[in-house]
Amino acid sequence: MKPLELATETRVRVESELDIVTARMRGRALAIQLGLRPTSATLIATAISELARNILLYAQDGEIVLCPIERGAHKGLAVIARDDGPGIRDVTRAIEDGYSTSGRLGMGLPGVRRLMDEFHIQSRVGEGTTVTVKKWNE
Repeated sequence: MKPLELATETRVRVESELDIVTARMRGRALAIQLGLRPTSATLIATAISELARNILLYAQDGEIVLCPIERGAHKGLAVIARDDGPGIRDVTRAIEDGYSTSGRLGMGLPGVRRLMDEFHIQSRVGEGTTVTVKKWNE
């Protein structure tokens, strides 16, 4: 049997609520395809939902990029959420529980950070935000 070939990356443009669902489904499917546990795939899908929702809420459009990754014998999935929106003025506060500039609960970015194994955020006011998260198989 021929081994399953994986794409180097999958991109989902985020411009509507439907795009959030598409990104979530593709991320979950790719995680399973990579051999991550179903529970990890669910955590990835939840993180994608939060990141994509932030894109819609704050920037109106952007993209989610899904990349298979490897580190030695470990496989995983990197999720990159990127937009050209207004950027985040105070990144340190933005990743604190309860902090929100939209009047919501402020659980999005802190929640994503807890769900995933690695979390990195880069944002410049007036230029946009890129959040990169990774989940590894165990």
